[in-house]
Amino acid sequence: MGKTAYLVLENGQVFKGEYFGAEGEVIAEVVFTTGMTGYLETLTDRSYYGQMITQTFPLIGNYGVIPEDFESSQIAARAYIVKDWCQTPSNFRSEGSLDTFLKQNNVVAIKGIDTRTLTKIIRENGTMNGMITADPEKVDFEKIKAYRVENAVRTVTTKEVYETGDLNGKWHVALLDFGLKENIVRKLASQGAKITVCPALTPVEELRKLNVDGVMLSNGPGDPAEDKEVIENVRQIMQEGIPIFGICLGHQILALAHGFKTEKLKYGHRGGNQPVKDLDTGRVYISSQNHGYAVVAESLDPQIARETFVNVNDGSNEGVEYKDCKAFSVQFHPEACGGPQDTAILFDRFFGMMEKK
Repeated sequence: MGKTAYLVLENGQVFKGEYFGAEGEVIAEVVFTTGMTGYLETLTDRSYYGQMITQTFPLIGNYGVIPEDFESSQIAARAYIVKDWCQTPSNFRSEGSLDTFLKQNNVVAIKGIDTRTLTKIIRENGTMNGMITADPEKVDFEKIKAYRVENAVRTVTTKEVYETGDLNGKWHVALLDFGLKENIVRKLASQGAKITVCPALTPVEELRKLNVDGVMLSNGPGDPAEDKEVIENVRQIMQEGIPIFGICLGHQILALAHGFKTEKLKYGHRGGNQPVKDLDTGRVYISSQNHGYAVVAESLDPQIARETFVNVNDGSNEGVEYKDCKAFSVQFHPEACGGPQDTAILFDRFFGMMEKK
């Protein structure tokens, strides 16, 4: 038996469980993801910066820890919540256990709570803050309620420019790192691109010197409307006539750079089973997503942009194509791993835009 731990939500509800991973107290925004696989990609996805991840699938850790599958070099989430974790992982690629991995990264985790009930609470009441603690009697609820995810992109973005991918590739892509997933890099490289990964605030003058064929705006964490300097920077890049492809946060930043609006969703979309409809063909794709904010479709100016994808479940915006610049973007992850890759063809479209340029 592990040491008793409690998850205390800002609405006063308490869940009793046990520590695994690191022990300690932590406050964060509590979110849930519905992925049945891909817990390693989830933990290493920097879009979860400042959040406490709840896995709805009851057993986590059964295939161990596989560094080749990581989306970044470290865990960005503040804490982890599962129903049960597997103490005897079995996979020929595994290099360790989830418990050890969390301890090594000093990430507090709790197991043994009713994650089904917790998920229902978040779905009905919306995303809320919570605290993992060993002593629920001394919780400061005002402190929990006051917690905010701040300076997210500035914290997770690369601090230096570096090159990767196919260094002798036909295409040269600047990848603005807002908290990128490594599978975006892998996907670009697999299609013959040399990739220069740049800090989020890399000015347009530096991109000119790189002489790139296209610009990729990556996924990332936090409220996109707070990234005012990044938004202004992207607005200047738009005017260069370079093909631009935005994913997730990159999608939201591109919309805000055009003067459109974003909003916080009640509990967000996180998992590998989100249906999105292509408004051009009527076809529905299953997509992987991880976001708490969305572009407000009603704010789009039809003279400048058109909506290309919508979420089948709630009708929220999932894609935009722009008329005033060579740019398009999607809210979901066409490079998803783990998750469906039904929409990977969007990368072909991006490469086609660079070919025309």
